[in-house]
Amino acid sequence: MNIVLSRRQLRRPLLNICRSCSRQLLHRQTRSYANISSPQPDIYDVVCVGGGPAGLSLLTALRSNPTTAGLRVALVEAQDLRKTRTWKLPPDRFSNRCSSLTPASAQFLDKIGAWSHVKRERVQPYHEMQVWDGVTDARIEFEWAPAATGGKTIAYMNENLNLTSGLLRRLDELGNVEVFDGAKVEGITFGEETEDLDLREWPVVQLAGGKKLAARLLVGADGANSPVRAFAGIESKGWDYERHGIVATLELEGQGWGGDATKIAYQRFLPTGPVAMLPLPGNLSTLVWSTTPSNAALLKRLSPKDFVALVNAAFRLSPVDLAFMHTQASGQEDELLWRLQHTRFDHQAVPQTVVGVQDGTVASFPLKLRHADTYIGERVVLVGDAAHSIHPLAGQGLNQGQGDVESLSRTIEYAVAHGQDIGARMSLEPYNSERYGPNHVLLGVCDKLHKVYSVGSGPLVPLRSLGLNVINALGPVKNFFMGQAAGNGIKLF
Repeated sequence: MNIVLSRRQLRRPLLNICRSCSRQLLHRQTRSYANISSPQPDIYDVVCVGGGPAGLSLLTALRSNPTTAGLRVALVEAQDLRKTRTWKLPPDRFSNRCSSLTPASAQFLDKIGAWSHVKRERVQPYHEMQVWDGVTDARIEFEWAPAATGGKTIAYMNENLNLTSGLLRRLDELGNVEVFDGAKVEGITFGEETEDLDLREWPVVQLAGGKKLAARLLVGADGANSPVRAFAGIESKGWDYERHGIVATLELEGQGWGGDATKIAYQRFLPTGPVAMLPLPGNLSTLVWSTTPSNAALLKRLSPKDFVALVNAAFRLSPVDLAFMHTQASGQEDELLWRLQHTRFDHQAVPQTVVGVQDGTVASFPLKLRHADTYIGERVVLVGDAAHSIHPLAGQGLNQGQGDVESLSRTIEYAVAHGQDIGARMSLEPYNSERYGPNHVLLGVCDKLHKVYSVGSGPLVPLRSLGLNVINALGPVKNFFMGQAAGNGIKLF
């Protein structure tokens, strides 16, 4: 059911908002109208700022649902989306920006019709996770039965560009979305009152070139430095980790110890931060290594052979040996060969040996934790990184955003079906209530894990190792954590 307001209804003041009440009192005696010759904004039900996975998924969900398909929606994105639509790499080349998609996220993408538009030959499911303490070697093994025998997938590794290009293809298929790409947002203000319309409580997005978009509901899917969040006056609290994430696309000597039937993800917690290797199709893997800024700078300077040597060392050598190798300007390849002669380890308990790194894929980004005070305001809502930024150690950042979008699309659907104003805070409250608590808990858990495993010595080290060993030995407890990691576990909130 579509809600269409007449011009007279649009002019009515919104009495349930304190800001509105105060403005009415201020303007009651001296009401004036905007110059009718000034450009009037185009009016939309939903304007989404940000064309990443969260923003595209939301618009796809709204357009694919018969209840919300009649809403007039617009997308504003600073990048040129033509490049994303036509994105293509050779079969043996992979982007360095990959994310882990839980089965729950994949099911949502399938529900809105986007999963079939993702290039599935570039998506790699994995069925087992090996996680261990780099100081004590205490280990936990998350493993389902092999997929070939009807087992379960823990998650899917997928390039971010593969997902966004698939979402764009689905949006193009659905149609009726006004897309303003390559468009810089010059400002967001409240609208004005004219003789025909009263938009004083509606956000108006002004684009470079003079285009204006008035939104019944303005969605901020515009990243950690969200202009939409700033406009709404919503504070975001947190801290920087003083760590950088190194990413790269790696080539292994084989297709993994389990072959294609059982792909394995590996993560080792080092005092400087966790290092993870996650499977891609064939003999490729994606690296996510959280480390100090100085170590990250060294890794980016190294020759390919020395970079590969340090990656192999990160999964095999002691933290002391690894720290020494980070003091060398070069020569890590020879150093690793010598040290491996004096280091014992189970070859099949670590990833297969890395033999190469794809050109141009080594990059870094700073790690931080941020959480907005709320996800909603009057006619404003935040999703994805605009609402929260998480440490990548659990691989849950993209999944949090997809969870936000799924919840928000349900909230908007309910509001439309029941004749509510989709931009009213009261209509948006179910979304905030459903997502804020679980996101806050997950942010806190990842933050505490980072801090606990950053300790290299002292009484905390044996205690954390005991915890890992106990969980690994208790099947039901371990299955509970596996279900949570896959997004299919019992809802705790």
